[in-house]
Amino acid sequence: MLQISTNKIARVIVRARQRDGKAEFDASLRQYIADMNRDEQASLVAVMWIGRETFDAAELEEAIQTAKAEARSPTESYLLAIPLLPDYLESGLEALGYSVEEVEDGFL
Repeated sequence: MLQISTNKIARVIVRARQRDGKAEFDASLRQYIADMNRDEQASLVAVMWIGRETFDAAELEEAIQTAKAEARSPTESYLLAIPLLPDYLESGLEALGYSVEEVEDGFL
């Protein structure tokens, strides 16, 4: 089970699309992820991994546990270094059965 709200994931998706080299969006997104608790950060990483097809949707719990166990650098640094982050998060949500449009509409 996800330990992060889909609204928070939608916020990361939207902000990641907005940042596109703009320092103010990058700093804001970096701080937003840094302010999440450990469970939320691990779930966010797990959704990204599922979207990237490192894990299957059925392996969500394993992906979350792996994200917690393998966390070596700040989560925000790890995630923001991934150029396709918003695409992977969208794909991960879809693989988990969430409607990306509904999730993003709920955020906006």
